[in-house]
Amino acid sequence: MEVHVTTPEREVWVGEATMVVARAVDGDVGILPGHMPLLTALAIGVLKIEHQGNPTLAVVDGGFLHVTSAGGDTRVDVLAEHAELADEVDVAAAERLREQAERRLAQGDVAEARDDLAKAQARLRVRS
Repeated sequence: MEVHVTTPEREVWVGEATMVVARAVDGDVGILPGHMPLLTALAIGVLKIEHQGNPTLAVVDGGFLHVTSAGGDTRVDVLAEHAELADEVDVAAAERLREQAERRLAQGDVAEARDDLAKAQARLRVRS
């Protein structure tokens, strides 16, 4: 199946895959060739793309996952405000973001700090 991971700035990853696993807002979703059409909102989390027997991992800061299937062809589009491949993640920056978010949470700055903490944790998870 054809997979496109796209942000407003760039195409992060494009290629053929055998499976895609993403974190939707209501739980994880796995997509295989021939999957029924689907549109789901994505949560902040890790995106796994299986291709040629190897996984490619990326971090997605929300967005949408759209699946189309027609005539035996399946296409998966991941449209995100921000996404980066595992090898693009700056671990030191993710650690700083995590520490800052934890401090802000402790001070009661909950809404934005919770999202920043989730972003930092996803980045650190994809690199471990």
